Amino acid sequence: MIFSVPDMSCGHCRAAIEQAVTAAGGRATVDLPQKRVTVEGLDPDRAASVLQAAGFPAARLPAT
Repeated sequence: MIFSVPDMSCGHCRAAIEQAVTAAGGRATVDLPQKRVTVEGLDPDRAASVLQAAGFPAARLPAT
């Protein structure tokens, strides 16, 4: 699933998101220029919760 994460802006943000999602048992692919994160291995609510807890409120985008 893909999330819009408007508050991420740098490599530190990318690392924090990847670390948080990995610690929760998932995998994150960060597209910093588009401010999007693809999360695999977690259910949508858990993924959103993990991103929020890491300091990055996110909105799930519809599948394309």
